Amino acid sequence: MERARVAIVGVSGRMGRALVRAACEIPAVRVTAAVASAHSASLGRDAGVLAGVEPLGLEVSSDLSAALAQADVAIDFSQPQATRSNLDACRAARKPLLIGTTGFADDPSEAELDAAAREIPLLIAPNTSLGVALLMDLVRQAARALPPEFDIEIIEAHHRLKRDAPSGTALALARAAGEGRDLSPPQALSGSSAARIGPRRQGEIGFAVIRGGDIVGEHTVLFAGPGEELRLHHRAGDRAIFARGALRAALWLRDQQPGRYGMRDILHYDQSLR
Repeated sequence: MERARVAIVGVSGRMGRALVRAACEIPAVRVTAAVASAHSASLGRDAGVLAGVEPLGLEVSSDLSAALAQADVAIDFSQPQATRSNLDACRAARKPLLIGTTGFADDPSEAELDAAAREIPLLIAPNTSLGVALLMDLVRQAARALPPEFDIEIIEAHHRLKRDAPSGTALALARAAGEGRDLSPPQALSGSSAARIGPRRQGEIGFAVIRGGDIVGEHTVLFAGPGEELRLHHRAGDRAIFARGALRAALWLRDQQPGRYGMRDILHYDQSLR
């Protein structure tokens, strides 16, 4: 199979650099464009050197349109305020896009995302770990199987520099639990925006957020019932797992028809990354 040409948007960030390192170990993909913001101190640097590997002969640029012209698929791990413009550029270039950026809330809106998905393959992934993709399914099943007297709490921990809280993954886990309980997304997320005062409300999904040190990412979904508890837990020890998952998803996304996808869609994708 022909190697996938990947444009990395947000290459100067933690995940952008991790993607470059992971791509160097995966023959099925080739990074052909490295994009950072127009104000980035990384502009003009070699993307490989920036990521801590050998030089790739690929300069970091802020020209996304030019980057897309030489790519089959784009992976966006930039800043929330850039999500809409990156989406618009991929729509104009008719290039598949994986959005791994979190914290962009309603900009672009769900309507804009759906409109884009009618024109390009669009995969939105608050977490690109394959283990977390499976965790979402397990949470959905557990919420559906356990009776409503089992309260649901989502506990997440990340490094001290993470900007959004709760994390995008925690919100996605709440939505998965809500699907199992037949809750609308607003109902599933109602406990995420304010401190709880007084006893918990029946059916409310609670959140606990930890920020400290260099924690890569931990998520626990607690189902607490009368006399028993079920805990579903995922711990990321290395940011490389997200990079490998994103590259695996990009390989899959390259060959899809326009539509809106998630990591759940590629769980059983058997394309070799060796």
